[in-house]
Amino acid sequence: MRVFVTGATGFIGSAVVQELLGAGHEVLGLARSETGAQQLIAAGAKAHMGSLNDLPSLARGATLSDGIIHLAFIHDFSAYAAAGEADRLAIEALGSALAGSDRPLVITAGLAGFTLGRPATENDVPATSLRMSEQMALALAAQGVHASVVRLSPSVHDRGDYGFVPTLIEIARQKGVAAYIGDGLNRWSAVHRLDAARLFRLALEKGTIGTSYHGVADEGVSMRDIATIIGQHLNVPVISLSPKEATAHFGWMARFAGMDASATSVLTQQQLYWHPSHPSLLADLAMGHYFNQ
Repeated sequence: MRVFVTGATGFIGSAVVQELLGAGHEVLGLARSETGAQQLIAAGAKAHMGSLNDLPSLARGATLSDGIIHLAFIHDFSAYAAAGEADRLAIEALGSALAGSDRPLVITAGLAGFTLGRPATENDVPATSLRMSEQMALALAAQGVHASVVRLSPSVHDRGDYGFVPTLIEIARQKGVAAYIGDGLNRWSAVHRLDAARLFRLALEKGTIGTSYHGVADEGVSMRDIATIIGQHLNVPVISLSPKEATAHFGWMARFAGMDASATSVLTQQQLYWHPSHPSLLADLAMGHYFNQ
């Protein structure tokens, strides 16, 4: 299968490219620059020049492919509404190119926004959404596009991670304390990058139209445990903050540091025969590579 991958040069996307190539697929990766194109070529993929905002380039890439994995997103929290709109338009362009065919489209979403008081399952619907990705995928599925969703954990971890956990580490380094909010028992689900990459491949190959799958290996790691291991590695105190104090301490990360995003992947594992095998988040942190400046 020739697979068009957006976000192909990113932290998760680069692992997805390797996973697809290793399974015998041909990869056409979206590249915004010559540097990105060369990275894809060196990995054994083909490069398709364009960007998330270049809708004609997305449509051309989709037309040339047998399936699509959409990972790209503009991670600009200062202009998040604009980033979400760009994502919506990109998904619309990709879906339009697949209309009337059975070619699969796998769209990335997240596990923030559930307020259930228990781990979220694949059948649950988020009360709020930071991204329109999932709603767009379901709308396309209702129109007959073979769209499915992979909901990723807040922490997709491995060497080279530049997401939420490295941000927490940098804040602790700058502030001289590793902090959590309240009792610190709010939990994040987590998944290793290589396990997530395999899930994307399986969703592409075996996914059911209109279905959401969970990229979850750790059902829930408490923020207190994350802060504790950060404090140990940086040799700084571990403290509790009130919600008001957290805003000043964490800045834009306060919203995420205080959220509970625990989730299960029981149905995903049963339906796609996906079984995470790589280190857990705390085991990955214990290796120490997250703390190398």
